[in-house]
Amino acid sequence: MSFLSKLNDLQRRHGELAALLSQAEVMADSGRFSRLSREYAGLDPVVAAFKDLQAIDTEIVATEALLVESQQDPELRSLARDEREILQTRREQAWRDLQVMLLPKDRNDQKNAILEIRAGTGGEEAALFAGEMLRMYQRFAESRGWRMELLSTHATDLGGFKEIIVMVSGKGVFSSLKFESGVHRVQRVPVTEAGGRIHTSACTVAVLPEAEEVDVVINEREDLRIDVYRSSGPGGQSVNTTDSAVRITHLPSGLVVVCQDEKSQHKNKAKALKVLKARLYDIELKAAEEARSRDRKGQVGSGDRSERIRTYNFPQGRLTDHRINLTIYRLDQVLQGDLEEVISALSSDYQAKLLAEFVDSP
Repeated sequence: MSFLSKLNDLQRRHGELAALLSQAEVMADSGRFSRLSREYAGLDPVVAAFKDLQAIDTEIVATEALLVESQQDPELRSLARDEREILQTRREQAWRDLQVMLLPKDRNDQKNAILEIRAGTGGEEAALFAGEMLRMYQRFAESRGWRMELLSTHATDLGGFKEIIVMVSGKGVFSSLKFESGVHRVQRVPVTEAGGRIHTSACTVAVLPEAEEVDVVINEREDLRIDVYRSSGPGGQSVNTTDSAVRITHLPSGLVVVCQDEKSQHKNKAKALKVLKARLYDIELKAAEEARSRDRKGQVGSGDRSERIRTYNFPQGRLTDHRINLTIYRLDQVLQGDLEEVISALSSDYQAKLLAEFVDSP
């Protein structure tokens, strides 16, 4: 089906829904009325944009006619040519906007996300950078009005982190953060380096959509082994004296999740289950994606956590995203949470690739 045919079908469906929603029997059925209303509201912006495109086409036809009629009037003909250029530019933009509206939607885009940061190669320097990555995402979340909840941490003696897991909640969290999955490389002189040599370290970031009850079904009695034990590390009174830490093993997959930051065993168990469900859901999503196509990549790059996606070069004040060849020289601002330029560029590249794959040319 051509893109234009798809738009015509959507416009017809919009009209059908408007007629249905005015019928008494539909209005009396609250469930059906609610379902049809949501579909109608979802089509509204697409149909409005299509009508704008059609209106522009009508104006272009009228301007073309004026160009023919104004053969003997150079001034009027010049005005008509200028108007045609303006209308053609508007049409190109309207067409692109419509294409973006009809791109395949990621059903997880509006979900909350579980963000996992782990120190990779580089020892303590990598652990310190993991902490800086967390602060960068915290500041970005604050700028978006999102909320962060700590789920699990594994701190080091020098203030770094071997692992940090947080829940990020808010509007469109996963759609903005999903391109952060991968290896983040840092190049700088560590504070422990007496010789002034630049070291290369790395952190691994995983962004998982929060799994809802309908996404992952777990039989706790048959699928899980839950162990409780005394927490280790800092945490205040009672942390090391009660069996509050929880380790959950998902027997079918072998996945293991540990949470020990809370003093309450029940809270640790609830957080561990959230992380486990998100990881299981992530496995299902990747399997489904591979089944659909082993060649097409569903994110910018592969999203593979073993793939180096970004370099943070401190001596040059440079950030480079290797997937889209983006380089910016304001590393300080980025680490303060100013990720808008990077995320916008990644999203635009993703949309462009989807357009090339799914949408016909005008």
